[in-house]
Amino acid sequence: MNRLSFLAYSAMLGVALVPSSVLAQQQGTTLRQQLIGTWEIVSTSPENRPGAQILGTNPKGVFMLGGSGKYAVTFENRNRPKTAERSAAGFVANFGTWSVNEADKTLAMHVDGSLTPSIEGTDGKRTISLNGDELKVINPETKITIVYRRVRASN
Repeated sequence: MNRLSFLAYSAMLGVALVPSSVLAQQQGTTLRQQLIGTWEIVSTSPENRPGAQILGTNPKGVFMLGGSGKYAVTFENRNRPKTAERSAAGFVANFGTWSVNEADKTLAMHVDGSLTPSIEGTDGKRTISLNGDELKVINPETKITIVYRRVRASN
């Protein structure tokens, strides 16, 4: 194998080993396109803030952002009561529409339906940062940060 062939092969192998999320960012994919998919909750902080306490110290759940502009989110506090009359305590679920402002890296969501009826019809704006398969969503009002990890399709 000559030197040129070896370098070309090495370059192709190097590109094949780069995570697809990094390649997407480098190829000019929009922030919106990078957000589309399913995200699994990793953590909330600070845990002592109202709202974050609902989810506890080890929350479980998913945040789905569809290419159609629809979203759905479900979270649970793993220590929530297991009785029928308290089944919704420690559980958050809502759905609606979403959009992203590429310039200021904010996510806007309109709640169409929710387990908490008082938030139906409301709009929320969150600051976001995306680093590979990690998404941080910060509520500027409550100062709560939620960290998500992208859920990859398994074959």
